[in-house]
Amino acid sequence: MSNDILLVGTGALATLFAARLSEAGHSVSMLGTWKHGLHALQKNGARITDANGNERAFKVHATDDPFEVSGAKFALVLVKSWQTERVAGQLTGVLASDGLALTLQNGLGNRETLARNLGPARVALGITTTGATLLGPGLVRAGGDGVISIEQNQALGPLEAALRSSNFNLHIVNDAKSLMWGKLVINAAINPLTALLRVPNGELLSRPNARKMMALLARETAEVASAEQVNLPFSNPVTAAEDVARMTATNHSSMFQDVRRGAPTEIDAICGAVARRAEKHGIHAPYNRACWQLVRASVGRA
Repeated sequence: MSNDILLVGTGALATLFAARLSEAGHSVSMLGTWKHGLHALQKNGARITDANGNERAFKVHATDDPFEVSGAKFALVLVKSWQTERVAGQLTGVLASDGLALTLQNGLGNRETLARNLGPARVALGITTTGATLLGPGLVRAGGDGVISIEQNQALGPLEAALRSSNFNLHIVNDAKSLMWGKLVINAAINPLTALLRVPNGELLSRPNARKMMALLARETAEVASAEQVNLPFSNPVTAAEDVARMTATNHSSMFQDVRRGAPTEIDAICGAVARRAEKHGIHAPYNRACWQLVRASVGRA
């Protein structure tokens, strides 16, 4: 079976993308391992609900069998960072010979992991601030109109057109690495604290000690970005993190959702990655390192 657009994952973002793309008339397939999610998607389609509780459902092809989705021209990788190694192996037999995988994942290292299996020319980097809350298997609530930023790549033209036709706010950028580190600064400042304190994003601003910790994490991550010779897309990392927390005040971060479910988190690819890069440059990163270990301890595994 040949598919033009494959979504790798069955979680919140994958379900949101599936619903929006299917609504716009695109044939969408989803490859995942979560049995409850796959069953719900197969039975009811990708379902999305609005703030008023109105629910809509859209047909998708969901499977755990890579053979069923072989020949995909484009694959949007939307799994958690700790699943990237497994997915990279699957995609070697799934992508068409001239296919492209676009990662929109959180954290560092996902592109490199995919490129080791697929080759650098078959992997593209993107960033998304689009939010989604998983309400149940195959059911999501959108978390605002975020932005999808994709590095310039002529081969991605058809996928870009599909995303635009699905009413995603798409930007094409020259330096996706800058945006990736910018998002990392914000994720490192917000996600672990919301997960540890079990609070929505905006609550961090109303707790003086949490707000102070958020600022320390943002500055520390920005220092590591500078050592990596990355120009961040903002001049003040603290203001940037606080602005996002304010704009997404009622959202529960993905890490908070993972910890609440007792599921593995992306802390290794966020605070863990910052701590490891800091050590490489001889930079002391105690706040990222502390959050890294505390989030890992809070779920017993990460």
